[in-house]
Amino acid sequence: MKKTLGFMISCMLLFVLSACGSTNDKTTADSGVTETGVAPSEELVIKATNYAFDKQEYHLKKGVPVKITFDNAEGNHGVLIPGLELQLDREHPSKVVTPNKAGEFELACSVFCGTGHTAMLAKVIVDE
Repeated sequence: MKKTLGFMISCMLLFVLSACGSTNDKTTADSGVTETGVAPSEELVIKATNYAFDKQEYHLKKGVPVKITFDNAEGNHGVLIPGLELQLDREHPSKVVTPNKAGEFELACSVFCGTGHTAMLAKVIVDE
């Protein structure tokens, strides 16, 4: 019963996220992220294995363009950082963003991957 309920909630979340769509705006004021046409000066690799990310915290610098790359090392996973409006997966493994808002943002697995899916959490911390 719990597994079925968890699966249904996960499916509904994925449906809502996919229905949100995307825009071609270069700046999103609420998210704190600006996608730029400049080359990144830093790179962050987020590696996922079964039910875990390689770190509990990832640090970025405010105002510094960074290429965020998702490495799906084991299992079937994705990366979702709602506060930064960033979603990465096997089809879209990287994106260049410039965080323009300091703070802590939750990072979660965006692909239902089994019994440990809800425990796949980490933080992205954007420092001043």
